[in-house]
Amino acid sequence: MNVAVLLLLGLGLLEAEGRCLFNSTQDHCVCYNLSQESLSSIIQCLPASVVEFSGGELERYIAFPISDLDPSAIEMLDSLVVRKLIFDDLLVPEILLARVLRFFSYTHVQELVFESCIFKGRGNWDEMAGKDLPILSLRFHNVTSAPLTGREQDFSSLSRWLETLQDLAVTGSRVTSLPCGIGRVLRALRSLDLAQNSLEDEGLRATFCTGAFPQLQVLSLRRNNLTSYHGVCKSVQLLRELQHLDLSQNKLMADSSSSWQWPATLRIFNLSDTGLDKVLTPLPPSLEVLDMSCNHLHAIDISLSSLKKLFLSQNLLQAAPSIRNYPMLDTLHLDNNSIAELPWDEVKLLGHLRDVAAAGNPYNCSCSGAGSLQALAGTGHLGQGWPQDYTCQSPPRYRGRLVKDVPVSVLQCNSAAVIAPVCIALALLGVAAA
Repeated sequence: MNVAVLLLLGLGLLEAEGRCLFNSTQDHCVCYNLSQESLSSIIQCLPASVVEFSGGELERYIAFPISDLDPSAIEMLDSLVVRKLIFDDLLVPEILLARVLRFFSYTHVQELVFESCIFKGRGNWDEMAGKDLPILSLRFHNVTSAPLTGREQDFSSLSRWLETLQDLAVTGSRVTSLPCGIGRVLRALRSLDLAQNSLEDEGLRATFCTGAFPQLQVLSLRRNNLTSYHGVCKSVQLLRELQHLDLSQNKLMADSSSSWQWPATLRIFNLSDTGLDKVLTPLPPSLEVLDMSCNHLHAIDISLSSLKKLFLSQNLLQAAPSIRNYPMLDTLHLDNNSIAELPWDEVKLLGHLRDVAAAGNPYNCSCSGAGSLQALAGTGHLGQGWPQDYTCQSPPRYRGRLVKDVPVSVLQCNSAAVIAPVCIALALLGVAAA
């Protein structure tokens, strides 16, 4: 318990009256504003793999003496089952964090999360030099701190740990760029999430400098201030292992001329809600998943031989793209476009896909239009939304009616095909009787 007190004091969690609540179903324990009087409730958190500390202000504990741990304290830390620590709504003096973080080397904590925290001042990270930490995932959301530029010595002191970090998220924190030195230290990083920040094209180029993030596979730049499609292409071209790139919710435009190519390793590309009114090129040649939903596309005329999933919902498409251009395709979403009819030749191909979604379009429920959709539904591959979200826009007699309820029998849709044989038969009978 002395170790628990030490860590709580060091992290500033002894604040106003509070208590800890353990949810055994979720294996999650939350401590609200612990005080020295209510500290005993932390015992409830011992069986939890996720422990969250919410609320508090740490400056009063900056001068608190934190000495090296004796063998019994180290053994106690090693016995804890906690794997994830969350710190929420805290004012964190960086100098205190630097003194306490070294104790995590004795635990099995793999994920550290800071949400809505303010990091104050600058810490002395020299004591972390050469230390290993078990933390593989580090996440910051809605945090405020001193600028990261000019802190090469801090990164150097933390390099032994940072070189093993695999997952880093800094979201909703008004980040304009990351210093090049950070990327060069994060040599094992596989996933980087910089969503909901203030990144612009110039800042992006500075972040992904030569030698930065050499093992990066997943990159999210969602909802920033990026504007140049080809500028982003140029910035990430050195990420030789990149497989998944999310550029959604940026307003992208094409440059007048550009010869830059996307990394050949890129497999998943999210361009949803980027203001596109046409498909920008080049596209990564080996794409398997392409999301261009929530744009202003009127037509799609591209060929991607390895594409497996194509998401085009909420555009202005008047026709489905030709499936012949995507021989490996198994998923196609076309919800909420301006498609009036799916031609029979395309329906035959769509019937071979695993997942087709085309709800919310203004369908022409002529015999061919309704019949093709009913046939596609009959394959069992028409996704969620059938039949309730497939309604007729025309002709007037079927407006507002569900497509599935439109009669498409041969007699109703092609009376000539029935009447002609009957007439021929009657004529033959007349000739025979004569």
